[in-house]
Amino acid sequence: MSQTVFATPFIGREEELARLSGVLERARGGEARAVLIAGDAGVGKTRVLDEIAARAARSGTTVLTGHCVDLGDVGLPYLPFTEILGRLAADERFTAVLDAHPLVGRLLGAGTDAVPAPGAAGTPSGGEGRLRLFEGMAALLADLSDVTPLLLVLEDLHWADQSSRDLLRFLLSRGFLQRPAGDGPGHRPAVLASYRADDLHRRHPLRPLLAELVRLPAVDRLELRPLADAEVTRLLRALEDRPLPDATVHRIVERAEGNAFYAEELLAATGSETGGVPSGLADLLLIRVEQLPETAQQVLRTAAVAGRRVDHDLLRDAVGLPEDELEAALREAVGRQLLVAGADGGYAFRHALAREAVYADLLPGERSRLHGAFAALLAARGRRGETAAERAHHYRASHDLGEALAASLEAADHAQRVGAPAEELRHLEAVLDLWESVPATALARDGSPDRVTLMLRASAAAAHAGEAHRAVSLTRAALAGVGQDTDPELAARVRYTLAGNLMGVDSLTAAFAYSSEALAMIPAEPPSPTWVWAAATHVLAARQVGDFATALRVARRALRAAERLDLTDARADLLISLANVEGGGRGSEEGRARLKEARELARRGGNAPVEMRALFSLAMGAYEAGELEECLPWLAEGLDRARRAGLLSSPYPTEMRYLQLLVLYTLGRWDECLRSAAADLPVQPASGGYAVGPALYVGLARGETRVVERARALLEGRFDWMATLVAGITLTDAAVWSGDAEAAVARLRSSVEALTDDAGTLPDATVRLTALALAAVADAAEGARRAGDEATAGRWSAVATELLEPARAATLRGAAGVPQGPEGHAWLARAEAEGKWATVGPDPAAWERTVTAFGYGDPYELARCRLRYAHALLAAGRREDAAAQARAARETAVRLGAGPLLERTDALIRRGRLADPAPAGRAGAAALTAREQDVLRLLALGRSNRQIGEELFISGKTASVHVSNILAKLGAASRTEAAAMAHRNHLLPPDPDTPV
Repeated sequence: MSQTVFATPFIGREEELARLSGVLERARGGEARAVLIAGDAGVGKTRVLDEIAARAARSGTTVLTGHCVDLGDVGLPYLPFTEILGRLAADERFTAVLDAHPLVGRLLGAGTDAVPAPGAAGTPSGGEGRLRLFEGMAALLADLSDVTPLLLVLEDLHWADQSSRDLLRFLLSRGFLQRPAGDGPGHRPAVLASYRADDLHRRHPLRPLLAELVRLPAVDRLELRPLADAEVTRLLRALEDRPLPDATVHRIVERAEGNAFYAEELLAATGSETGGVPSGLADLLLIRVEQLPETAQQVLRTAAVAGRRVDHDLLRDAVGLPEDELEAALREAVGRQLLVAGADGGYAFRHALAREAVYADLLPGERSRLHGAFAALLAARGRRGETAAERAHHYRASHDLGEALAASLEAADHAQRVGAPAEELRHLEAVLDLWESVPATALARDGSPDRVTLMLRASAAAAHAGEAHRAVSLTRAALAGVGQDTDPELAARVRYTLAGNLMGVDSLTAAFAYSSEALAMIPAEPPSPTWVWAAATHVLAARQVGDFATALRVARRALRAAERLDLTDARADLLISLANVEGGGRGSEEGRARLKEARELARRGGNAPVEMRALFSLAMGAYEAGELEECLPWLAEGLDRARRAGLLSSPYPTEMRYLQLLVLYTLGRWDECLRSAAADLPVQPASGGYAVGPALYVGLARGETRVVERARALLEGRFDWMATLVAGITLTDAAVWSGDAEAAVARLRSSVEALTDDAGTLPDATVRLTALALAAVADAAEGARRAGDEATAGRWSAVATELLEPARAATLRGAAGVPQGPEGHAWLARAEAEGKWATVGPDPAAWERTVTAFGYGDPYELARCRLRYAHALLAAGRREDAAAQARAARETAVRLGAGPLLERTDALIRRGRLADPAPAGRAGAAALTAREQDVLRLLALGRSNRQIGEELFISGKTASVHVSNILAKLGAASRTEAAAMAHRNHLLPPDPDTPV
């Protein structure tokens, strides 16, 4: 087979390849099958066919490919089949088979004379000759399949000539697919045929053939749908050696809509002066448009101005055609797969890039006129809030800037009402962009806000949309617009809003300075709502910089003022702050009572952000107290409130998603954690990618290779505190698993330095990062002692001593000024145990305390500590105790699918001979599960983990876990020994292909 050489790795399509691989397996087993593969142009049909053909060829299958070519009305008969026969004739292996079918061999003459003319000497006449040819082709392919497994690939059936379509119909309905296998090895042919779904208009000659073929029992249809956004992203990254900005990738992914060819073309045009559709791609997209009658082209041009989708009535009024002419034109456009009719009576372009190409082909005056027409039609329809965004777009494109500004304000109001902060921000920024271009008379409309107030509103929308840095930029711009004559309350609002936004980007010292300025600008007596909110912001800022005395003093005074003014939501906000800084903190009974009162007040006042803050604090209090199951209902309630308010991308819901996944990870509900993280990916804002961080912890624990790369990506761009935390934990632990103590310590130090606030307060995570890094330090020190290198051992001992003190301080004092809860103390116990290992060696008593501490509810870390405890017990000669701890660690590793931990546990069990003796004979097989017996059979055949996974339709990682289980149960030290034991003791299950 002549394959296309692709420069990029094959990406995605795992499900489709698995299905096609199954077809090949069935064909090799004697069941002939055919699959008709449908997909739009550029979606990847050829790439899939080449990939499956390459895999088939590697497994010993002969692959024969024929291509159909667009030759217009003058098609060459049997063109794909003559190509296939030509390849057979060039291969000496098949000379005898081809010679046995001389009639078919005449197709090699090609052209219109390939088939003997009716009545020619020695040939049958008319239909009989054609039938003989078809039967001969079927017999040839059947005979070939007796010689070799055979895959027949036919590409681009939408261009197939009539003769080729007739021959394909015969082969699939009456030919070799229907013939019983002969006396050969049992192979049967497999057929894969592709066609463009978007080329099949109503009168296309392939349509009736497809309808006939898919009814056959041996014929399946496979539709290649557009690639997922994540797969297009991987494709773009693979195509370019240079790093691509995230914004560029996102834009291409959005425009390509899953079409690989379109994505490649858009990427190739990146950096060119034009921002539209690349010229070559535009020409390709417009070819089908230009084949339409002029009226249909006019309708498409008008529809392109409306956008991706247009209502029938609106299109009718804009195009100005009689109803019958419009319907005829639409029928043509739909039949040519350019438009798609919707169930609601509207029409949409089948692909956004087709709409872009048509739109770009319009003359400037034509474009402006049509936009104006659509704006007027929408304005006359009513439903102003719902159509405001469309009207703003059309007014702006028709250069009516005053109406565009007014419509953008309406659109922002509508977005706010329906809980869409990202859209509200976009419309408010459009207003600010138009502000200088619109006459002052248009700006002086009744109720129009001033520019500073608009900027404040836009900054709030940005914060709610998760665009923290954009919120800061907008508030700084508002501050720059504050003059000497600005109302003091507005000036204070700008400053405390800026302070709140600066806390969102971890600029804590500046936030405290601006909140101090805001509080000083307004008299405290008599109290005003502005002063109360300025005070509430100052309390938050004071707490963030560690000034707890100021936070308490101002919070108590502001709470009294809020009660006097009956400011329900401000009271709620201040109660939350007091719960966090007063007494035993948010985990105490008093703190929880305050938080529950705050939640009810915020709910009564209708302030969703404050209500979500209360719910997040309740969840954090439960988490810090080690009450993990109790934490989840508060998070579920908070996320539900955010969803109903349209604020899922705002800061507290983002942190709640992280905490929810962290709790699931900590509880050992890893599959649920991964499913939730995958569901959250589409809603992650640019600054909130850390929220799915616990999925990285699961991936690392299961040995996934791309985790380190994904963690490092969190450190790109502007500093983000939570992203730095997630990356620090992941990368420190990754260095530990790889045995790189230098890298683990360096990552610990850089992470703690980045996470320490301006006041020098260490993050609570210091103890976790330290405990992780000290594991690598302890191993390095022990290795040096065993090698007799006392200098290196002493150096690592000194490092351990140095690292322990900050970890103790962070745990016993805590970032909030109160000692950490059970989790923090468990990590401290582990850090102490690892530190002792680094300085004097493994201490069973220290590890017993650590195992007890992690019993609060973290099975994975408990299992890791059990393994370290088992090491220490074994070193102390307590073999039975060591075996018990190792078995417990192993059970958890198996249940969680924690491959690296399982491998290390099994290594200790084998090295220390902690396992029970392997049972003899068939009793050994009884200890294995059914799946493990399947894996053992393939392992004994010499299959790798990847090959075992492919044959059993499981991942290579899962296969690795099963292999480790088998080695442990059999007491084997290696795969080779396990295979030998299986053969020697008759442990292998019967081969499923062997007759009983």
